[in-house]
Amino acid sequence: MVMRRVISKQLGQLLLERGVITQAQLDHACTTQKARGGLLGQVLVELGFATEEQIAQAITAQYGFPYLPLETMDIDSAAIELVPEHVARQYCLIPIDHMGKGLTIAMANPLNIQAVEDIETLTKCTVQTFVSTATDINKAIDRYYRNSRSPTATAS
Repeated sequence: MVMRRVISKQLGQLLLERGVITQAQLDHACTTQKARGGLLGQVLVELGFATEEQIAQAITAQYGFPYLPLETMDIDSAAIELVPEHVARQYCLIPIDHMGKGLTIAMANPLNIQAVEDIETLTKCTVQTFVSTATDINKAIDRYYRNSRSPTATAS
């Protein structure tokens, strides 16, 4: 049985303590989130109260997931082949490296345990998770999956 780290503070509280947002901004973001759904971090970014990097770094500090900027990252094509593009887009993640039975991925929301478990089941690998921004992940998906498509690939 894998032990998951216990979440001691909510993201909003952590961002308050770090001085990234004010209580009024948090209250507004929570109201907006309740009205239309989505993740609090995404809502804070959409409202202009925080940057994706600030959210990712707060998650890194709180939960111990290392932050991995993807712009200059050289991604292993063997890792890309393990995870179908639609799965990568669905969970906003990208496989980075594959070595033996280990698979390293970068995710915008590393707290999505279901996504990690699905990737482990799909790939039959043990997943190591890093945090990155949704923007960086989507750019990497566009870049690497476009390059990995073959003419015989079929849409699912």
